[in-house]
Amino acid sequence: MGKTTIEWTEYGWPVVTGCSRVSEGCRNCYSEKLTATRLSHLQQYKGLAEVKNGHAQWTGEVRLNEAVLQDPLHWRKPRRIFVCQMSDLFHPKVSDDFINRVFAVMALCPQHTFQILTKRPKRMLEYVEGFAVGESDLIPPFGPVKHADGLRAAVHNWPLPNVWLGVSVEDQKTADERIPLLLQTPAAVRWLSYEPALGPLNLEELPSASGIGRYLDSLSNAGVDPGAKIPSKLDWVIAGGESGPHARPSHPDWFRSVRDQCHAAGVPFFFKQWGEWVQSPDSEDAYDAVRGFLTVPLGGAFKRVGKKRAGRMLDGREWNEYPSSTGLHK
Repeated sequence: MGKTTIEWTEYGWPVVTGCSRVSEGCRNCYSEKLTATRLSHLQQYKGLAEVKNGHAQWTGEVRLNEAVLQDPLHWRKPRRIFVCQMSDLFHPKVSDDFINRVFAVMALCPQHTFQILTKRPKRMLEYVEGFAVGESDLIPPFGPVKHADGLRAAVHNWPLPNVWLGVSVEDQKTADERIPLLLQTPAAVRWLSYEPALGPLNLEELPSASGIGRYLDSLSNAGVDPGAKIPSKLDWVIAGGESGPHARPSHPDWFRSVRDQCHAAGVPFFFKQWGEWVQSPDSEDAYDAVRGFLTVPLGGAFKRVGKKRAGRMLDGREWNEYPSSTGLHK
């Protein structure tokens, strides 16, 4: 557990480490690289990833870290906590029993806000929908008596009001697959991470699910087809470009479009970073190996300047909006 430099959160809670790739957005995963290099000497990361032919690769092992499971119980001051910042809580190798224990800790820490992000929304939906309040499922990690009454009271308020559930997407294909599943998942706050952005995104015309209608608008709670409704919508959208030595550029118009879609629907928008690349309007639309320019599908030349120099200003300002119900600044 430690303070993180991720702009939209404050602390990371590595209750699960190790992962496996799901889609193109995983190609240059920062967690995979850190696990294979700087963190490889630590017990909770050792052996989970390795460097082969200059690239980090997961080994396939996923580790459940009992040593940090109860850490949030000891912090009185409210914190914004990214759950499994180096993995995915809903990875198939994480048992339902362990997920129960993670949710038990979150239920007992109402002062904290827990942010969960997954690329496996089907499992998350099945877990959350199938959850049944039961002492036998959640009490064991803390003994039969110590937290039993408080835990029973907390989990009866389901879904937990301090737990945000989100999905990560990188393009329209992954958005079409994952967001409709998220919108069916009971949650106090549903959120989207559009990072790394590898293509344009339309959040207003996604394929529907479960016979809701032909299309659905994930931002306004209504489908395109007349009368089509969905039981939920996105409460928060964050967006960002890819960073690291093999980062791919993102077009500014992709971020502008998502921002404008969010604002039209009154959904808070958070712009995390450009990544390694910035648009260079004075350059030709071509790749130049000497100067480091690269053309992306929508056109326009880009120059690699590094994450710090590229910054996180979009159209002259930072976008740091949060769901209003959380009391966080906008």
